[in-house]
Amino acid sequence: MGLYLEATEAFPELDGFVRTYERWREQILNYFKSGQTSGVVEGINNKARVITKRAYGIKSAETLWTRLVLDLNRAGETVTHTIAGLRDLVQAFRALFSPACA
Repeated sequence: MGLYLEATEAFPELDGFVRTYERWREQILNYFKSGQTSGVVEGINNKARVITKRAYGIKSAETLWTRLVLDLNRAGETVTHTIAGLRDLVQAFRALFSPACA
């Protein structure tokens, strides 16, 4: 704790960083133990937010899922499929991500 006090006295800008570190210390250290992040999930969530902001006409969840699949760099694969095949792919993504969203 003394090192923190000395550092924040010498560099007051570090105060916010130190407080954030102290608040999230266990989670930060756990990352280094397991090496797992939620970066992929955060990226998908961000992509879904961008789609909903960009596409005002999307009214159904099915259309949102279809757009999400296409925007997640799967367009090359899905374009070769029929509409029925695309719907099956969307269903598979729903099954995969729905438990994580609940």
